[in-house]
Amino acid sequence: MSSNYPNSCGFKREFNSDEISPIMVQDPSCIIFYSCPNLSDLDDTTTPFSTVKDRFSPEEKRILENTFIHWSHTISSSLDEISQTKRLRRTTSIPISLENLSINPIYGSNYNKNSIQTHIRDHIKSCSQMYRAAEAVEEAAQDMINSEGGGEDGCDGMRLVQLLISCAEAVACRDKSHASILLSELKSSALVFGTAFQRVASCYVQGLSERLSLIQPCLGPVAVAQPMMNIMDAASEKMEEAFRLVYEICPHIRFGHFVANSAIVEAFEGESLVHVVDLGMSLGLSHGHQWRGLIQSLANRSGACVRRLRITAVGLCIGRYRIIGDELSVYANSMGINFEFSVVQKNLENLKPEDVIKEDNEVLVVNSILQLHCVVKESRGALNSVLQMIHGLSPKVLVMVEQDSSHNGPFFLGRFMESLHYYSAIFDSLDAMLPKYDTKRAKMEQFYFAEEIKNIVSCEGPLRMERHERVDQWRRRMSRAGFQGSPIKMVAQAKQWLGKNKVCDGYTVVEEKGCLVLGWKSKPIVAASCWKC
Repeated sequence: MSSNYPNSCGFKREFNSDEISPIMVQDPSCIIFYSCPNLSDLDDTTTPFSTVKDRFSPEEKRILENTFIHWSHTISSSLDEISQTKRLRRTTSIPISLENLSINPIYGSNYNKNSIQTHIRDHIKSCSQMYRAAEAVEEAAQDMINSEGGGEDGCDGMRLVQLLISCAEAVACRDKSHASILLSELKSSALVFGTAFQRVASCYVQGLSERLSLIQPCLGPVAVAQPMMNIMDAASEKMEEAFRLVYEICPHIRFGHFVANSAIVEAFEGESLVHVVDLGMSLGLSHGHQWRGLIQSLANRSGACVRRLRITAVGLCIGRYRIIGDELSVYANSMGINFEFSVVQKNLENLKPEDVIKEDNEVLVVNSILQLHCVVKESRGALNSVLQMIHGLSPKVLVMVEQDSSHNGPFFLGRFMESLHYYSAIFDSLDAMLPKYDTKRAKMEQFYFAEEIKNIVSCEGPLRMERHERVDQWRRRMSRAGFQGSPIKMVAQAKQWLGKNKVCDGYTVVEEKGCLVLGWKSKPIVAASCWKC
């Protein structure tokens, strides 16, 4: 299966210094100038070349031009190899020899070979990752096209994939005119009630349009940040209804609740005074579904009865949480459980151990459902502070459920490709669960998943909250914060849960290094993990 990605990215094109001028250096799809000593005094690494090209001598410009051409040819040849393989079975190697670039004579004693090697290696690695993701997207799109019958629809589907990625590249390079032309064409092809890929493309068109409208010259996407803990804090009624449908129809959150409650019940075994600190209350999902299940399990367990269950909700939506707490109190009393509920009205970054009232002789656990990724920022400081705060509570266990995908990379196009592959799988699963013109599906896609997609695609800085990461990255982060993994050994029970809840065929559960991963046709969707101090 051939691929047009290298052409659409512009890597096969031979640039000269004048043509390069409008391209910014914040993305692997754009030409990089970090390694040039004549630019070392610049404060902003996203400075366009047009503002500094006069600093180079004609000979320097010629060698830079040859360097870029050498890079483009090397990358293109490797990408051509990738496109010939249906399945990604190997890691692409992009050989670059600095000895052939002949830059030493120009820079003399100022030339730092190791520094340039490091920069080139980092940027080529980013390009390689981006195109492996692109190949996976093309593969996923082709699978969906094949399932829809191929033929003329298949050609239209591949054309849509190419248009979407070309538009993302134009937006990444701030080419407003070209991006606007592509968006106009995409809007006529990406249909809300079309194929699975047409529907997911319609969400990305919205995100790309918003990102393009926010771009300011030399500044990038800008907006005023509002204090939020997750995207549901500012949810409209339509989004809340869509989230409720996602909970009821898709197994992602219910699976997380099932695994988390199983781990919490195990941690509470033999204990009579128990306390749960819930970060975000499952994005404020109404009725406290997770805790109804826990209350029922504690009420029905054999052995010592629970004398008291305390739940502390952490978040900004205090009114919504108190409604949930009142409902849970009534339910717990009906089950014979002494229940206490409290709210700490703070976001996670400002939370301190003393904000959570911990009583003597009680066993405490911390629960986080789709929440911790919201405090992953460009720097590690915010998440590290939150994890240290949790560690300071000395919980018996921290249970975490997160989207298992890499949507927090430093480069826009890499995030775009990874998220496109991820949400294509989710929309494909919705195809299998609901009829084509079902309004419930449209609501979930356009008012919930589209909001996640738009946050990933159009937002930057503190406004970008959907910073999902893979379970391996979480494992490294947790280890650095002093947590140790507590393996979840319940694959058989999880598979029984899928059958008992009549979850659509195509969903899979696997154990990965002590974590349980729910996937769609083996594509990871959410991962549940358990950690001890």
